[in-house]
Amino acid sequence: MSRLSWHRLLSISSCAVRSCRMQSVRGVQTPPKLQGKVALVTASTNGIGLAIARRLAQDGARVLLSSRRQQNVDHAVQKLKGEGLDVDGTVCHVGKSEDRERLVNTILDINVKAAFLLVKLVVPKMQERGGGSIVIVSSLAGFTPFPALGPYSVSKTALLGLTKALAPELTQLNIRVNCLAPGLIRTKFSSALWKNESVLEQLTTSLGISRIGEPEDCAGAVSFLCSPDAAYITGETVVVSGGGHSRL
Repeated sequence: MSRLSWHRLLSISSCAVRSCRMQSVRGVQTPPKLQGKVALVTASTNGIGLAIARRLAQDGARVLLSSRRQQNVDHAVQKLKGEGLDVDGTVCHVGKSEDRERLVNTILDINVKAAFLLVKLVVPKMQERGGGSIVIVSSLAGFTPFPALGPYSVSKTALLGLTKALAPELTQLNIRVNCLAPGLIRTKFSSALWKNESVLEQLTTSLGISRIGEPEDCAGAVSFLCSPDAAYITGETVVVSGGGHSRL
């Protein structure tokens, strides 16, 4: 590198440092990365859904919670509002015919058809806002089927494919579609596994990170996928499983 180039590089670096210092002195703060965004989080009154809703709100989004029961919605909304977060809630049961275009209450319908129909409902609103980000929640079971949970595992594999199918279709509308695949997370749904010490030990010893996951481990990944930091990511699945096997 020539001496002139070195001098120019040093000059640019010096300006950058001075700019950072000036911002620090003036107390300039970067606005929350999801400021001005609206987030609809389904099944979000406990577990992973609640953690995601909290994180998105903490990162500046206005969040709408939903659940099958009004009391659960009210409790979650009150809890997050008590933390100073901008949230609201609504009752929505994706298994009820009147709520989701006469869906049959089966695993495949709830996990796959309901996801597709919900995307179909929100896309026009996203288009009106100039774009957006959709994160579909699958599971590690989509890659490695869980014993005795065949239909559940198949439905989660379908969501991986749904993500791949929707991403190119919606890119032209400035809408990104990605997927989250949690492994063993400490939630009510998975309590039969992590409350059994022998089963828990067997599962965690097979992981690269030898502990059970927490809902907050998923929330950060979703917030990233919804943020400008992930502006060049679509059609991908982020696996949050502590190192669990995640290849079809």
